[in-house]
Amino acid sequence: MKPRFFATTDEYLSPFSGKIIHRINHALAKEQELTQGKTLYDFANGHLYYGLHRTESTWVVREWAPNVEEMYLIGDFSDWKPLERFRFNRLDGGNWELLVVGDDILTHGSLYKLFIVYAGGYGERIPAWARRVVQDETNHVWSAQVWKPARSYNWKNPPPSGTSEAPLIYEAHAGMATEEYKVGTWEEFRVSVLPYIHKAGYNTIQLMAIQEHPYYGSFGYHVSSFFAASSRFGTPEELKALIDDAHGLGIRVIMDLVHSHAVKNEVEGISRYDGTLYQFFHDGERGNHQAWDSRCFDYGKNEVLHFLLSNCKFWLEEYGFDGFRFDGVTSMLYRDHGLGINFMDYGQYFNENQDEDAIAYLYLANKLIGEVNPHALSIAEEMSGYPGLALPQKEGGIGFSHRLAMGLPDYWIRTIREQRVQFWHVGEMFYQLTNKRADEKTVHYAESHDQALVGDKTLIFWLIDQEMYWHMRIDHNNLVVSNGLALHKMIRLITLATAGNGYLNFMGNEFGHPEWIDFPRADNNWSYHHARRQWSLLMDENLNYCMLGNFDREMVGLVNKTRLLSFASVNKVAEHIDSQIIVFERGGFIFAFNFNPFESTEDFEIEVPKGKYRILLTTDSLHFGGFARIDTQMLYPTSMIEGKETLKLYLPALCGIVLQKIKL
Repeated sequence: MKPRFFATTDEYLSPFSGKIIHRINHALAKEQELTQGKTLYDFANGHLYYGLHRTESTWVVREWAPNVEEMYLIGDFSDWKPLERFRFNRLDGGNWELLVVGDDILTHGSLYKLFIVYAGGYGERIPAWARRVVQDETNHVWSAQVWKPARSYNWKNPPPSGTSEAPLIYEAHAGMATEEYKVGTWEEFRVSVLPYIHKAGYNTIQLMAIQEHPYYGSFGYHVSSFFAASSRFGTPEELKALIDDAHGLGIRVIMDLVHSHAVKNEVEGISRYDGTLYQFFHDGERGNHQAWDSRCFDYGKNEVLHFLLSNCKFWLEEYGFDGFRFDGVTSMLYRDHGLGINFMDYGQYFNENQDEDAIAYLYLANKLIGEVNPHALSIAEEMSGYPGLALPQKEGGIGFSHRLAMGLPDYWIRTIREQRVQFWHVGEMFYQLTNKRADEKTVHYAESHDQALVGDKTLIFWLIDQEMYWHMRIDHNNLVVSNGLALHKMIRLITLATAGNGYLNFMGNEFGHPEWIDFPRADNNWSYHHARRQWSLLMDENLNYCMLGNFDREMVGLVNKTRLLSFASVNKVAEHIDSQIIVFERGGFIFAFNFNPFESTEDFEIEVPKGKYRILLTTDSLHFGGFARIDTQMLYPTSMIEGKETLKLYLPALCGIVLQKIKL
């Protein structure tokens, strides 16, 4: 029997079947060219050959730099001068090699770089395959560092493999995870934040800014050293300990993987690495990402594929990550990076604007990830809605396990910004929340780090604004704050309840963290005020932040307990546009929301299976900062009305409830 092919199950995709098959064949042909009949797992071992490695008696350094004329290893052992003793030998294929004999030249902690000479110039470079890169605190110069501790890290806990749980993702940045005015560390995150995430019920952590980046304010998205975990947060062993402890708690850890572009820096990064702009990247304007001020990889080059695929394998095996969130996939898919396109027509996905080499890379990357860890998550940050992106490769897809529902946070922000709540259209809301390809797993989120960055506002700040500064105490009666708190909970509950197969929350947003994110930079006088998380607000029982935290913990706990996201169908039960009431069913659970800010509704009738129902969760609980207008101890029996089993509900204004039929 032939495998299912998604282009034949969607009649609107049928005209593009040939194009889809062509792209898959292009990827398979490239795989054959790269592996020569072996596996991608065998091919993606560049990190074991290139870079700095210790043998029994020597150090060996290898680099790929085809247009370099001379290459030297420089460092604190050579007074940073290019000495003949440390001159590389040229090998075939643009490769260079140096053997460093002697135990006293390169030792743990030694600093080093490359010194290259090329046609028309010379300069220092940090090795592309360096696994440890540090910045001098005095002169702020970056260097590679020999990292060979006396004792390698001893892993204690196996990863939570084989899990079928839908990912409930806590998106986090270790540097800003402390309340202090500084850069936080892996160790502080492990000790202080990891237990909180576990208690909050999230089963997956997405760590940002892992790969080394010269500018802290880039949030980790302008990568310079692709194989080096950022040293500003601590040592490799401390990052491994964080991941290890998370595994011990049954939590998966995935990382933000940036393969969509690279920083332009030429000493710290890999731009003009061998004296040319086109070694790793496209030549000319195509190699320049105008919107991001960065360099664009040439995915058609086998050496670039070797570099990036080896990078995928490296993070999975060396650090034990459980997968990736691939950043900037839309930018990779389209030659114009998808900028300014609405993507309203299928033809926009299958024309000459697509970068078929990039599509082939993403296909091969996902295949490799599956070979390394069949249970790994691979989540695409993709906004165009490219069909088949998160479908299995056996069905003709690209092979991501999930895709982010990037339109949802935009929808929520746009709705809050442009309409008063009394005009919110619950029919449009339900459409936006359920409008996704049924055959692809989708991660829902109301907001991520994107909505919290300076220049935008978090949901809580859009909802409450300046009242947050004066009226977040529980004993303050403020209508703006009360309504904002109610909507914050309702938005999160309905977003999670309709999720395709996953949910994401950015660190602190669950308890309504005030204001925005702004990393230290010249424009804010290098302040850490907005580059931290004020956990003390959550811990203060006199403030409503505590109440929002209580709700998020109960909401996530309910989803975990009921395995709600394992039920695929989200079925509309009732919709009343004028009253702003929407009711739907999932997995036998009833979700009812009244978004009207003025009117509560009594005896709202819905047709449900016969029986008695109890309330599992209500956003209006006193414990969550609500008004306790619903008796949660009461049972709700159905009754026969006009030949239908009917449940009558009391739905207070700005309230959401979850009900379940009890077993008799």
